[in-house]
Amino acid sequence: MTLSLAEEQTTPDFERLAELFKLMADPSRLHILWCIGQGESSVGEICTRTGLSPANVSKHLQMLRLGGIVACRKEGNSRIYFLSDPHYFTLCAQALITLSNTHQEVVSSCDE
Repeated sequence: MTLSLAEEQTTPDFERLAELFKLMADPSRLHILWCIGQGESSVGEICTRTGLSPANVSKHLQMLRLGGIVACRKEGNSRIYFLSDPHYFTLCAQALITLSNTHQEVVSSCDE
């Protein structure tokens, strides 16, 4: 498989990618992203699906919003959260599929 960058980009933006991975490197945030990837959600809906407290969900959503991963809109007194780009869900889903298809006991060794 050959990977390529956009024509105008000659060097990968490793700093930006590292920041994205830092934001996603928390199980609670990944669970929240998974919920939002299933469809736009309010804090209450996310709490119900994840079992996290509203304060905890709000804290994580703020980090994800400031990082540009999620966005929100007001709907009455509620805020509805959605992914700013559906590729974030694809990234999470692909990683989960890969992990579920990889056996932990299969470890490559240089000693062989």
